[in-house]
Amino acid sequence: MGFKENLKAELAYKNILVKELASISGVNRRTIDNYLRENGSIPSAEAAVRIAAALGVTVEYLITGQEWQKQSSPLFPDARIILKSLELLDKRNRKIVFSLIKTLREMEGSD
Repeated sequence: MGFKENLKAELAYKNILVKELASISGVNRRTIDNYLRENGSIPSAEAAVRIAAALGVTVEYLITGQEWQKQSSPLFPDARIILKSLELLDKRNRKIVFSLIKTLREMEGSD
């Protein structure tokens, strides 16, 4: 995944609209929209730094989808959304999700 996909994922994860990101980062809304288009441009280093700072992530994360972490493995962008969703579930429903994941892993192992 590249900048565009990681930016989209981070906007979804933080539930931030492009116009809000533009206001917080100081990067023009049309410019951000251009980064998010299918064949969008790559931001300048300055714009990437401003966007990353506004989102509370590193430029490295926006470009690669990973951050260097000393003692834990990096998460792919969708994992952050999944983790946030799990945090919102009660204990009973988390157990159901874990059971579903276990079943899916077992099914994949038997293919």
